[in-house]
Amino acid sequence: MKKIYIDQLKAGDSVDDIFVLAEKTMARKRNGDNYLTLTLADRTGQMKGVVWDRVEKIADSVQSGDFVRLAGGVAEYRGMLQLVVQELEPFDAQAVNPADFLPATRRDVEQMFARLCELTAAMTDADLKGLFALLWSDGELVEKFKKAPAAKMMHHAYIGGLLEHTLSMTLLADMVAGHYEGVNRDLLIAGTILHDIGKIREFEYNNRIDYTDEGRLVSHIVIAVEMLQQKLNQLESFPQEKADLLKHMIISHHGERQFGSPEPPKTIEAVLLHFIDEIDSKVNGIRQFMAGEDPGETWTSYHRLLERHFYRGKPSQ
Repeated sequence: MKKIYIDQLKAGDSVDDIFVLAEKTMARKRNGDNYLTLTLADRTGQMKGVVWDRVEKIADSVQSGDFVRLAGGVAEYRGMLQLVVQELEPFDAQAVNPADFLPATRRDVEQMFARLCELTAAMTDADLKGLFALLWSDGELVEKFKKAPAAKMMHHAYIGGLLEHTLSMTLLADMVAGHYEGVNRDLLIAGTILHDIGKIREFEYNNRIDYTDEGRLVSHIVIAVEMLQQKLNQLESFPQEKADLLKHMIISHHGERQFGSPEPPKTIEAVLLHFIDEIDSKVNGIRQFMAGEDPGETWTSYHRLLERHFYRGKPSQ
């Protein structure tokens, strides 16, 4: 049984518990001796760790993705907590409760998926409606779609995160499509649902959330276009222009080439998709960051990636 979680650890604690070894890297001190840097994880987050003694033996005994029993202590280093590891050994995966190690959405997965199906069933475009009827009939794809995270870190980085992110974006897209004249509602909703679907293969999410080999080599954008084409090949007479517009929405949703999109958005629907994605991912990421901060403080600590503190409001008396 797991006894303590990462978000409960504080400087000075002794630890003897089970974690997932998310990452393992060999490094070298100035005197030439090796040491090991680790990232340990459970459902509440991640913490860095370091091994100073018996480095080679420990490094050979465990692999990234393993469940491990760790004995050591918690210390503060450069303003951050880290685990100083004295013992580290593999732990039987059959003896753990997976729910202790992977964070998961708090929302009802089946209800979220049912709502998404309602939105696609309400489409008036026969081609797109047929595409999603085919997509949702793929049981293996649907199960992965329900389980996959939307990211390794930053936003919706938990089991069910991709579905939660997709539904949230699709509901926004439905509202935005009604606000601006001339927007193709069905096309916007279709692109929104499809834009991140490649993440079901970009990430592994059994013991830990990390990139697959395919994900690192190809990326979810290319995977999604490939998955879409495979489904289109099963449909008769799907219009080529409509297929190209869907693919464009997938490949342009990051907005700029420097952020991973082969092309920038070149249709109104693609532009809207990009900004809807930005809104939903940023809001979720900031909320996750704020939730991990001291509730008694008016301001959060500095968010390095977004380069700012966030105002939480005055603590209630």
